[in-house]
Amino acid sequence: MLNSEARGVLIPIGGNEDKGVGDNEMYTLEFIDEGILSHVVREAGGTASLILIVPTASSIPSEVITSYMEAFSRLGCTNVVPLDIQDRSQSEDPQNLSLMSKAKAVMFSGGDQSKITSKIGGTSLHNIMVNRYHHEALVIAGTSAGAMCMSNEMITGGNTTEAFRKGVVGMGKGLALTPKLIIDSHFIQRGRFGRLTEAVARFPDLVGVGLAEDTGLIIRNDDEFQVIGSGMVILFDGRKLEHNNESILQEGCAMTLTNMITHVLSNGDRFEISTRKIKVLPIGSPFI
Repeated sequence: MLNSEARGVLIPIGGNEDKGVGDNEMYTLEFIDEGILSHVVREAGGTASLILIVPTASSIPSEVITSYMEAFSRLGCTNVVPLDIQDRSQSEDPQNLSLMSKAKAVMFSGGDQSKITSKIGGTSLHNIMVNRYHHEALVIAGTSAGAMCMSNEMITGGNTTEAFRKGVVGMGKGLALTPKLIIDSHFIQRGRFGRLTEAVARFPDLVGVGLAEDTGLIIRNDDEFQVIGSGMVILFDGRKLEHNNESILQEGCAMTLTNMITHVLSNGDRFEISTRKIKVLPIGSPFI
């Protein structure tokens, strides 16, 4: 759908559940530190820019909208509008399409990423967003589920207690904004190493990206990204796997993978997807 000349910016974020109404992420508020949100505002062109809040993934959309409206307001934003898509037909509504055509930034909340793809994927709203991301300086940000849905090959779920066994990870089609990556969120806090490993074993030409909470990426040209936030990003590169038995195993069997290249990056570090080149922030440099 896209190529490396995309003019827009993607900002996937690992999420941070520091408030909410339950343990299941479908029912909690994915609150992001204002430091990361400030990057979204800056990339969008400033506090007067039209920013859309899309709570589609959440089961508490009203609370999510209120949370983000307040957070962006604290940053001085004056033109933040909810785009509350709860039914697929709303992704064809002319008023919603007009908002998507004018927005400078779109912010997807956390929750269930499959809700985003089922209610927005393949619709006119999706097509406008992708076209504008490709040809214009549109910023598309998302936390947790809102980050995971940016991939083409999207993780839909996975049992972390059965890590590193075939069948742990569920996969589906995402919004294909960044087809070169597979993104997972809450990565360190929820021990999601196993499911991202299996996802990369299934698609070894893609880079697995595990985002810690309060940590994100700024992806430019669909090829180079910079790490932002307070945590770490774990990268899995499976292109040089010497042994990968994922394709021959039965469900539930333990996997064998050798020479899985792994990187741990933090604030300010950069990565070029096509070449797999890394540029780390020099020791002693100030945080960005």
